[in-house]
Amino acid sequence: MKADETLDCVGLYCPMPIVHTARKMKGLKPGQVLEVLSDDVGIKEDMPNWCKTTGNECLGIEEEKGLYRVFVKKLR
Repeated sequence: MKADETLDCVGLYCPMPIVHTARKMKGLKPGQVLEVLSDDVGIKEDMPNWCKTTGNECLGIEEEKGLYRVFVKKLR
């Protein structure tokens, strides 16, 4: 999946990946996609929930060897 921006949150644990994602999303335009890299397994639940509460869209989560790539689309 192609992203407009990438945010490296490897080594950060709940709630910091979400905090950094929220900050980064403020600088994106509607329709842009943010890729968030994390090694915190909690992101698999946290990011979709955050997207639902903030009106963004979780496009998908890819997992490879303990690294999660989460794709978030800014809707508004």
